[in-house]
Amino acid sequence: MKTDLSDKKCEPCEGGIAAMGLEAASDMMGQLHKDWVLADSGAALVRRLEFKGFAKAVYHANLAAFLGDQEGHHPDIRFGWGYCEVEFTTHAAGGLTQNDFICAAKFDKMLA
Repeated sequence: MKTDLSDKKCEPCEGGIAAMGLEAASDMMGQLHKDWVLADSGAALVRRLEFKGFAKAVYHANLAAFLGDQEGHHPDIRFGWGYCEVEFTTHAAGGLTQNDFICAAKFDKMLA
């Protein structure tokens, strides 16, 4: 039985874990919403949402912040009038880990 990424829990990361390579990250992209992109040569996941107005951008930024707090894995969030951009990376690993994909999948599920 295949486990959905959104059903998993982030593991605490204090460093000492290697970031996944570009090929492994590319393989996992199929488990996420099509709007996620690999950024920084595969070191980060970024999803940009666009809206008409400011309030929805704030709501989505708050949703991403709430998710990060619940998982103990905090995204970088940029937002302003008409947009919210959420970026996951594992700073302690210097790139992507499974935690980033888990959080991205959970964010997708929250938006569905």
